[in-house]
Amino acid sequence: MKNIAVVGTGYVGLVTGTCFAETGNRVTCIDIDQQKVEKMQQGQIPIYEPELDVLFERNIKAGRLHFTTNLAQGIADAQIVFLALPTPPGEDGSADLSYILGVADQLGKILTDFKVIVDKSTVPVGTAAKVHDAIAAHAQVEFAVVSNPEFLREGFAVSDFMKPDRVVIGCSNERAAKIMESLYKPFVRQGNPIYFMDEKSAELTKYAANSFLATKITFMNEIANFCEVVGADVDKVRIGIGADSRIGKRFLFPGIGYGGSCFPKDVQALAKSGQDYHYEFKILGAVMQVNEQQKTILLPRIKNFFRGNLSGKKIAVWGLAFKPDTDDIREAPALYMIKALLAAGASVCAYDPEAMENVRSIFGEQITYAANEYEALTDANALLICTEWSAFRNPNFNTMQERMADSVIFDGRNLYDLEEMTEKGFFYSSIGRQTIEHQP
Repeated sequence: MKNIAVVGTGYVGLVTGTCFAETGNRVTCIDIDQQKVEKMQQGQIPIYEPELDVLFERNIKAGRLHFTTNLAQGIADAQIVFLALPTPPGEDGSADLSYILGVADQLGKILTDFKVIVDKSTVPVGTAAKVHDAIAAHAQVEFAVVSNPEFLREGFAVSDFMKPDRVVIGCSNERAAKIMESLYKPFVRQGNPIYFMDEKSAELTKYAANSFLATKITFMNEIANFCEVVGADVDKVRIGIGADSRIGKRFLFPGIGYGGSCFPKDVQALAKSGQDYHYEFKILGAVMQVNEQQKTILLPRIKNFFRGNLSGKKIAVWGLAFKPDTDDIREAPALYMIKALLAAGASVCAYDPEAMENVRSIFGEQITYAANEYEALTDANALLICTEWSAFRNPNFNTMQERMADSVIFDGRNLYDLEEMTEKGFFYSSIGRQTIEHQP
């Protein structure tokens, strides 16, 4: 058993703390939000992440998972202190390190014994050195700073943490390296590797991984757009290239762009880091440009269908989160589409299994919110699908047609079979495939 402190209780921090507690460690999670901490102390989980609630409740009851707003109290007995703090993009695209360096400054003033300080947040190359310097400016004891980037997929974060395909640890302190190896051994019993490297390489590994995946998604979106120009079928192209083991079949599904807390800001931050070192990432510049356009690529089609006039048209929106199995709406394409639809004079009725309250905090009463997917369709002139929740994959099409004013679907996630949509008599427009031209 190890005593662990986790500073920050967002997606990464709360999953990290809870999963470490699940393997028998004593964990204290620290956050400056008093109301949030009080709710967690009462067993209320502040985010939606599949499987996390079960582990959260179990480890609170077992006395292994604790919460506080007091940094000094929270780290007092900890051998390892994880920094899982936000690094939001600045106006120039660079990662804002003020939260991390602010806590590092405080840590330097309160350390009383050797501790391993772990950067769990996604941070630019050189951050570990900055954190070390911020702590060293005040510290009177030895400490070590380690870079340990997370590779958690929202919606699968618990399984990704408990059974990681790899653990990356950037560390130049032998004592800290042994502590980190011991900490992660229970998670790699099946033989998955722990990679030790220098801090800068570990920091860059996370940015490079996310930027590569964002590039792969964006490349496929470009291919999908070209498929529509030449009359090819992106589903067949995807299968054809995905069978190549050098390429692989994952992250080849076209859609209306990537969003979330990682890809947008990480691609931006890596590009900005390049600029800081007088290096231009030309590919990343193109990725960001294409993705920005992709978010609203269906809008011209919707306008064209309604002959350029959306005034008075009701659009139902299925899916608000940036991806299924999360309530995270950061940079979600749905937000961009809703904003554009409202600006064009349409009314919007939205449904999402988990993310509606988060969206309500942005749009308020500018849009309406349905109790379920079918209620959203009542008298709708068209349905726009923005998130591929499982519940949307096999709907009752008869009920849909009964509810809707017009049998029109604009599908940003390619959920349905073209032949089936032809048989059902829908007007159906998706990404990179032929449009079913039935006029309702």
